[in-house]
Amino acid sequence: MNPVLIVGCGYVGQRLARQLRAEGGAVTGLVRSDAGVAGLREADIAPLQLDLDQPLPADAIPAAGRDLYYFAPPPPEGDGDPRLARVLEQLRPGNLPRRIVYISTSGVYGDSGGDWIDESFPPNPGTPRGRRRLAAEQALQAWSEQTGIAVVILRVPGIYGPGKLPLERIRQGLPILREEDCPYTNRIQVDDLIAACRAAMERGEPGAAYNVADGHPSTMADYFARIARAAGLPPPPTVTREEAPEKLSRGMQAFMNESKRLDNRRLREELGVELKYPELEAGLAACLQEMQQK
Repeated sequence: MNPVLIVGCGYVGQRLARQLRAEGGAVTGLVRSDAGVAGLREADIAPLQLDLDQPLPADAIPAAGRDLYYFAPPPPEGDGDPRLARVLEQLRPGNLPRRIVYISTSGVYGDSGGDWIDESFPPNPGTPRGRRRLAAEQALQAWSEQTGIAVVILRVPGIYGPGKLPLERIRQGLPILREEDCPYTNRIQVDDLIAACRAAMERGEPGAAYNVADGHPSTMADYFARIARAAGLPPPPTVTREEAPEKLSRGMQAFMNESKRLDNRRLREELGVELKYPELEAGLAACLQEMQQK
């Protein structure tokens, strides 16, 4: 197995790293915090502690010949992604990875009015976060053209998994937008995302982007209701779109402005990913079972 570098080794990255280590792979995870370093050491993953918001020392990132997975998000402000720019400055002749898989967001598409869209849909991000991600994709593509190193982009919607469910929010009885006012949203179970990452590293088409979703879009109201049911909790109260500005958090309101349904045929047919959890119920059951075992 080729040695691996994971930039931004958080929730998804550490789960991927643990899987690779269990198969005997050599994995280094780049994190910023002391807690992140401790978590990696506990999992027998080599830590690399760097702050991508600061200038990096020369040769700070050992990437030569490695499979590089990039999970680090852009900063919360600004137009581009200076974190990615600092990493790419390190990836020069003599320190070039074998290939990069970049985890982007389906937010680069913007709103499709609820229509089904595939990867040919022209990106038109409607949020600063989506614009930063699109700028990062473009920077990576330009770097790939300059260096000849393959880059594969995964456009990912909401991720759910063990320890990443809104159970506390549901227990607190916080409201959500009612079903009839909800746009379509998409999601992917974390282990299916990891399978997509590995498939993209192994056989993704250089320069290609792939939608990584379970193929069964629904609404946020439906998602929360099904989580509550699976966990044996009361369903959350609902509010109308008119009530939302006063009663919903900014984070929840952000889901109101875009509606799209992601076609995942290229993920299944070109990358050959066989999803373990195309249906939400099975994915939730697996999450809750794993959480109970810990």
